[in-house]
Order: sequence, then C-alpha cells, then structure tokens
Amino acid sequence: MFLQLDGHGPQYAQLTRAIKAGILNGRLTSGMRLPPTRTLALELGLSRITILTAYEQLRADGFIRGCAGSGSYISTLQITQALHAPESTVAPPSRYAQRARQVYDRTHYQPHIELPYDLQYGTPLTNVELSAAWGHELARAATYTALRGVGTQGLHALRQQICDYLALRRGITTLPENVLIVNGTQQAYTLSARVLIDENDSAVLEEPHYFGAYQALVAHGVRVHSVRTDSEGIVCDELPDSAPRLICVTPSHQFPSGAVMSLPRRLELLRYAAAKQCWILEDDYDGEFRYDGRPLAALRSLDEEDRVIYAGTFTKALFGSLRLGYMVLPVALRDDFVMAKYFSDISSSGIEQTALAHFMEDGGFERHLRYARTELQARREALVDGLRRYVGDRVDIVDTPAGMHVVVWLRDYDYASVNALIALARQRGLGLHPVEVHYLKPPPYPGLILGYCGLSPNALREAMQLFGKCLDEIDAKARRRTA
Repeated sequence: MFLQLDGHGPQYAQLTRAIKAGILNGRLTSGMRLPPTRTLALELGLSRITILTAYEQLRADGFIRGCAGSGSYISTLQITQALHAPESTVAPPSRYAQRARQVYDRTHYQPHIELPYDLQYGTPLTNVELSAAWGHELARAATYTALRGVGTQGLHALRQQICDYLALRRGITTLPENVLIVNGTQQAYTLSARVLIDENDSAVLEEPHYFGAYQALVAHGVRVHSVRTDSEGIVCDELPDSAPRLICVTPSHQFPSGAVMSLPRRLELLRYAAAKQCWILEDDYDGEFRYDGRPLAALRSLDEEDRVIYAGTFTKALFGSLRLGYMVLPVALRDDFVMAKYFSDISSSGIEQTALAHFMEDGGFERHLRYARTELQARREALVDGLRRYVGDRVDIVDTPAGMHVVVWLRDYDYASVNALIALARQRGLGLHPVEVHYLKPPPYPGLILGYCGLSPNALREAMQLFGKCLDEIDAKARRRTA
C-alpha cells in the first residue's frame, strides 16, 4: 500500500493524514479493506503500535470502520457540493430560525483541514487500550441490550454508576431517579432553555463563556446578561438586581480562563439563587482532570435549596464520538426535563449506555482516567515548558493545573498582528485558535486557547518551537514597518 508520510509531527499523525488524504482524493475508495496492522507496519517500517494508533484515530473520526474478525475498511462517505452552495435566499421560517441563523457558527461544519500541529481545544486523547476495550464493551452490549430500548431517562444501571462516581469524585449525593442521560452538554443547555426560559426571559452567562451555551440560549430567544469573572470565578456583586431565570457557570474550571470559583463566591451564588428563586446550571465539563491533588467538590454538593442543575459529560473524559452526558436534576424539575428529553429524541443510545455502564462497573473508566490524568499532565507540562523556552515573556501564561487547555495572552500585540500570526502559523502547519470567540465583548488584548490533548509531549515541544519562530517573523515584520 503506497502512503507518503510528510515528515511533520508524530509518525501516527503522519500516517493518519496520509490515509485521510487518500480517502478524500478518491484513491482509497469506500469499502476498500486496509492492510492488517502487522502487514502495514512491515511495509512502512513502522511499529505496530503506530499503525494501531493511526487506525484508531481514523475510526474515531469516521474515516474507517472495523469488522470483527475481518479487518478495517474505508467508510462510505457521502461528499457533496452542499457545503459550497450559495447562501439560501429563503426568509427564516420562524423566529427561532432567524435567531439561530444569526448565531450559528458555520466554521464548525466546514471540512476539517489536517495540520501536523493543531492546538484545537477538544481534540480527543488517543488511547489504543481504551479503543480496544470500548470495542469489546460495544460488542458485549449489542448482545445484552434490550431491543425495546432503555427509556427516556436512561439506563438505570448507568444512572446508578454515575451516582456512585459522583459521590466518590465530586462530592454529590443523589439517586438514580434524579439523573437524566443526555446526548452531551450541548443538549443539557438546550433542554434547560426549553424547560426554564420563555422568549425574552433573561439568563446569566459568565464572561468569558462557552460559545455553544450562548448560541443555544440566544437561538431560544433568551436575553443573555454576561457577568464578569476574575481569579475567583463569577463576580457575584455584578449579578443583576432583577432575577434571571437561569445562571450558567463552570465553577470547577472556568471556561476558558481556567479560574476556580472560590468557596465564598460559591456560597454567595447559592444564596443569590435562593433569594431570587432562579436556577443554576453547573457545567462540569472537565472536572475529572486536576493535577494538583484531589478533585474539587462540585457546586451542587453545597446546594441545600436544590437550585443547582449539574451537567457532566463523557465526551471529554473518553472521546468526542461518544455523545453521552448526564444531568443531576432538582426534584421539582425532574419530570419537566424528562418530558423535554422525550420530545427532543425519546432517548439516548441504549447500546452505548449498556456498554458504558459495564465499563464503569468493571473499573475500566477509572483505569482510563488514571492514565489520562498522567498523560495530560505530561502534555500540559511540555506545552508550558515549550512556551517558556521558545516564546518567553512575549506571552502571559494562565497556568492552571487542570483541564485540557492553556490560555495565553499577548498583551504587547494588537488583534491585527495576532490574526496575522494565526494565518502564518497555519501556513506552517500549526493550528492556533483565538480566545475572543468566547467573549461577547472582545478583551482589551488578544489571546489564544491552546489545547494540548491531541499531541504528544514531543510534538507539543515542536509546536511551541514553531510558535516561537512564527512570532519571530511577526516581530521582524513589525520592526521593518517602523524602521
């Protein structure tokens, strides 16, 4: 099998890009069987683990599919010209459609261009052992899952495992009947808007915030009020006097700044919600990953008034293609959320829920988390060390010991210079991503959100060296303009 590696970055990433290029240009056609991993390893002179890792990444991205006992095959991909079609001239058919058009981020649905060093936040951590274990769990679950479905609220066995996990790791005590299985955090935001908020009601978002939350609320017709965050989290003194219907926060690891909400702020926020009779949506998107000791207790664990809706996800902890998350609901809202979930999609995938419940019960989830914490800490340290070595004091590093990304600020650069930096880096094979997309009002100086999950420590060091060289070019051009 002829494959041309580009020589940039880890060998598994080079192989992944080479196979994807062959698929996209039509040389590798749908249904074609890929060589066995041992055969391809001998042909290319690579280790078998490199081939396995590339195959698992391709499978996770949907480019290939595995058949038990048969091998790996190119997936059937329907590539049309729809993405390049002219904009529709049809008027928005509803108020919802009109609002959604205004906030819909089309860049997330364009063809993804593979870069040797892409620091995109949310890229999954490739773990061959996890992929193999998950394949085994899915095969087992296909045999044991009830054909009639698992019900709107979710598989009881999975909800019980989530209760046990939350009690152990997040300090939350709850019962399976208060847990709702959803298709990720984005659905949690959408259901919250449907259940709690009417058009033109108000909700509070942190500033900065996860842009997907803003999109979901605005499309629903919500008036969004942003409240500033600092090193202790949301500034409660700046919460509105008039009661919002919902307050959305990321207290354990503020997204994207990385701040941890202090205990006084948590208590103040809970008092505010109780006094104003509003609800809090706690988005604990990466609470599993802290590198400076024991995990923090969740805001929900302090909630004595039952005003906090807790949302967690398996997408970040395991892999993005697993669209499963969960909500811990106040008793007073439970039935309303279950009905909203029913009207949305009836229920989440029963086979995946069965697989995940057994994976957690058997200890596989905890084993993976231990591996992921160790691996992500090493990657974070490599990223930060590389920044300090190759970029130096030209950036301010927000170095929080948690999560899967680091924010850096370029205080001495304007937005035009950083946009030029991002474009130049992309030409060199480095993906840099601006942080201001998570602000309603751009911050006073530009910044970058650097995800480190998708690259090895060595690749991250190489990426930071390339980052420094690109910044050198931007600096040199600036000096020539002022000379």
